[in-house]
Amino acid sequence: MEGDGNGSALGDESPQNLQSDGEASFLSGNLFLDHVGEVTLTQNPDGLSWKLLESSENESRCLGFKLVPRVATEIKFSDVYAVEFSNCSLMHGSDLSIAGKCFLSHGSVASEMFCFTVHGFQRSQSQPCLWVLAAYTFGHKDLQTCQMWVNQVNASLKMQIGRPKSLLVLVNPMSGKANGCNIWEKVAPIFSRAKVKTKVIVTLRAGHAHDIMVTTTNKELNSYDGVVAVVSGYGSSILCIFLINIISIAGYPSYSKFMILETLNDDSKITGLICSTTGARDPITSALHIVLGKRVCLDVAQVVRWKTKSTSKVEPFVRYAASFAGYGFYGDVITESEKLRWMGPKRYDIAGTKVFLTHRSYEAEVAYLEVESEKPCAAPDNCCQQGRIWPLRSTNKSERVVCQVNCIICNTKPIPHAKPYSRLEETRWKKSKGCFLSVAAALISNRNERAPDGLVVDAHLSDGFLHLILIKDCPRAMYLWHLTQLAKKGGTPLNFDFVEYHKTTAFTFTSFGKESVWNLDGELFEAHQLSAQVFQGLVWLFASGPEV
Repeated sequence: MEGDGNGSALGDESPQNLQSDGEASFLSGNLFLDHVGEVTLTQNPDGLSWKLLESSENESRCLGFKLVPRVATEIKFSDVYAVEFSNCSLMHGSDLSIAGKCFLSHGSVASEMFCFTVHGFQRSQSQPCLWVLAAYTFGHKDLQTCQMWVNQVNASLKMQIGRPKSLLVLVNPMSGKANGCNIWEKVAPIFSRAKVKTKVIVTLRAGHAHDIMVTTTNKELNSYDGVVAVVSGYGSSILCIFLINIISIAGYPSYSKFMILETLNDDSKITGLICSTTGARDPITSALHIVLGKRVCLDVAQVVRWKTKSTSKVEPFVRYAASFAGYGFYGDVITESEKLRWMGPKRYDIAGTKVFLTHRSYEAEVAYLEVESEKPCAAPDNCCQQGRIWPLRSTNKSERVVCQVNCIICNTKPIPHAKPYSRLEETRWKKSKGCFLSVAAALISNRNERAPDGLVVDAHLSDGFLHLILIKDCPRAMYLWHLTQLAKKGGTPLNFDFVEYHKTTAFTFTSFGKESVWNLDGELFEAHQLSAQVFQGLVWLFASGPEV
């Protein structure tokens, strides 16, 4: 029931007088919005909307100018994670910066009434990928009216598909700056309001999380809708690898759903997995993605180490990578950083500088499975090799399709790829042999604060491909130029003669030296001979993709 223009009907409105739109039973009525004033609240098919009453607008004037607070006027149910009765009983009038200079009836009076709060989020105006908590408290003098609204909103939220009800939470208290427990305390209320049950386990030692998953029965694992790893700083890489190994431990690849909650410190990098899947390294944003049931498929690479050293026997050992595998420069950096753990996150900068100055190259052979494109290469002729479809270097900027929310490429049904070791496919294997400064295999773009576009700007989360980047031996100054382009927004780090770029589904690697260390999602992985194969969309990730 709406006001008559002469005054408020807020106190006289009863639940029976609330409007109902046909069979859908959508509510509409006058309520009081905290710090705004009296509004007409309406339930739409996809959310709630409200409009300031005309009587409130007339009272909120100064010198003939309308003074209306800058607040949202609607919220979608897909952006609401909870609704609950509020403890407060006082509702305040509109908040205006010049309220002290002009007399406003609503700004000077606090009314007592029953109230409920709708919890959701808003996107940051400066950074759309950053989600900020938003709460809207509505009040009414009739308890049954508030109860009706709460019941109606809850009924709409139950219709939202894919929201988790039970989660296993693993908190790493020692990762990064030992801030894991503080992060969980910050986001725990979000899960509580959303009525998501959480079993929280704080890991006590290295390998504790792995042991937990090994000893947990399949029945208990199946009772969870996902696994959440709470970490900070660089520790995310370690737990990320552990979570990927759930695939081999529990044997339920279609079930594996996980998310990483992180905090951004001044001296820590933005990990590639978080920045490439949510766009922001923020614990609140990650928590909201989880409770709202946002999810994307993620490619996973199965990495098999056949020999640890050149003199070793063939002993296959399987690992999984979700974002990156690197050799040469990347392996040396992770090796040096392990010696400087006492320095904290700054050790990576020191180690990277030392390895760059050393400028060491490694003799090796890389074989990759040639993949045919669905359309001819549109790059200039000098970018393509005879017999190749994919260009050695990146395509023009205008042709790049960046992975983002509701990505068309990632949402395409999986294309069955031939097994990499099938005899029928032997003729499609290509080899590259020489001295390499680095070998990188990226499954996703791996955006971070040092590489805003990532290693490969148009890499996707779930297209079934990995991007093989081979940096052959070159003068130090040229390699520095390559790294400079990598650190530059809109740079072209792949457009160099000493850089080979191959889009593939599988590759093999054989070292001709004595030492051979890989960086596998941030962990040391010693391997003289290995192979890697991509599995498209193998795991689910609580994320929506970056908004670019």
